[in-house]
Amino acid sequence: MAEQYIVGVGAVIASLLGFLFLYCNSLTKFRGLRKLKRAATPKGNSVNKTGNSEGVGTTDIIIVGAGVAGAALAYSLGKDGRRVQVIERDLNTPNRIVGEVLLPGGYIKLIELGLEDCVDEIDAQQFLGYSLYKNGKETPISYPMEKFQSHISGRTSHNGRFVQRLRKKAASLHNVTLEQGTVTSLIEENGIVKGVHYKNESGQVLTAYAPLTIVCDGCFSNLRRSLCYPKVDIPSYLVALTLTNCSLPKKNYGAIILAHPSPIIWYPISSTEIRCMVNVPSEKVPSVSNGDMACYLKTLVAPKVFPEVYNSFISAIEKKGKIRIMPTKIMAAAPHLTPGALLIGDALNMRHPITGGGMTVALSDVVILRDLLRPLHDLSDAFTISKYLESFYTLRKPMSSTINILANVLQKVFSASSNPAMENMQHTFLGYLRLGGVFSYGISAMLFGLCPRPLSIAFHFFSIAIYGIGRLLLPFPSPKRLWDGAEFLWLASSILLPYIYSEGIRQTFFPLTVPAYYRAPPENEDKKNFMH
Repeated sequence: MAEQYIVGVGAVIASLLGFLFLYCNSLTKFRGLRKLKRAATPKGNSVNKTGNSEGVGTTDIIIVGAGVAGAALAYSLGKDGRRVQVIERDLNTPNRIVGEVLLPGGYIKLIELGLEDCVDEIDAQQFLGYSLYKNGKETPISYPMEKFQSHISGRTSHNGRFVQRLRKKAASLHNVTLEQGTVTSLIEENGIVKGVHYKNESGQVLTAYAPLTIVCDGCFSNLRRSLCYPKVDIPSYLVALTLTNCSLPKKNYGAIILAHPSPIIWYPISSTEIRCMVNVPSEKVPSVSNGDMACYLKTLVAPKVFPEVYNSFISAIEKKGKIRIMPTKIMAAAPHLTPGALLIGDALNMRHPITGGGMTVALSDVVILRDLLRPLHDLSDAFTISKYLESFYTLRKPMSSTINILANVLQKVFSASSNPAMENMQHTFLGYLRLGGVFSYGISAMLFGLCPRPLSIAFHFFSIAIYGIGRLLLPFPSPKRLWDGAEFLWLASSILLPYIYSEGIRQTFFPLTVPAYYRAPPENEDKKNFMH
């Protein structure tokens, strides 16, 4: 009864505070969508032509990297008639332990791109949400799918299988060329990127030229430094195991165990395999080679796993060479405006992978960039095109900032800490989710890419803060409880606000005040000038 009272009061206050946020956000979203739809309407052929024939042997756009973002973008631009050259360092099937979760919001973007069949025939599993477990108690986070068709849901799969399907789809277009090669540098003349230098499979150094080069070569990009401020944080490492002959407590649901010393993440990647990810703080990573990691997993992690997967977990640890580890990376988007070049995907922006939001952000980027490029008939004026495409970095903010902020905040909240205030933060967040309704669905809708509204984060932050402080003050406020409440608010703010700041307060929350938001395609600008 007390919790319901707190939530009732909190909801009223948070609703009043959040109403203006949500109203402004709705206006922003409406105007942004209207602009994109207007810009995305093709007018004739989008490929440059000389007389009645296309320029033979020329390329409109070079794409560096054929991962999820690069392959999807190549297909989308190719379908629009662009001549696209894709240069990928390795066209063999990738063997990665990330990029295995496609959230419902990402699946919707896949449909918008006409690529939904790429999750077929790869043994992808339907993914309906997560269950959080702490001290044996379950808190579900389900997708609010009532407003969507029944086939809309998340998918989990082997990353390599999904990427190969995307590449095959792109390569099926006659005007898209996929080539294996390692891009070593950008070709720059008078401040304009003209193309790339790369080495092909035989080691021969080649050059490729195009009016626009789009770099999306992933989290290990070697071109990032030329195109953005490349500050990367590594808060933790993911230790990955593949389990067989077992199942999770809930079919089609992932699970996150909030345990000390590390959160443990589970999800299916095929009909017979389960991925287990142990998130280990970067300063405490044991060595895999000398057996310390196996000992860590057996002694500190194994006692916390589900009983039904315990034997498979131990078996996976004991398989030689099957413990895989990789750093988690957080990098806010901080691009340099570079004529002739653009940066997208993980090369531009990374968030903690604990929520699996990377592919959703990447596919959202592809949709926005495709729609911006559609009305452009001539890409030769690099400075004008670069100025116009600056709006991409603002238009992507609703999806990217929402998923980035939540993923980065949750990895901190979910990480075990000896600080009692952090422990209380976990209990508060789980209690808030258990309230259900707008509280639970509001968080999950943002988390899974179905409600990309950064201003909703502010609304729920106020709600959670009021709920958490109320829990601490009941049954009556005392000096210690007031102190605990202040400490709770300080801790919550110190976790959330730096990530909001890194995303860019103006672009994220007030995009209508950013001049680039209103930029029309250059052709339209020329028409306006002619009319005047």
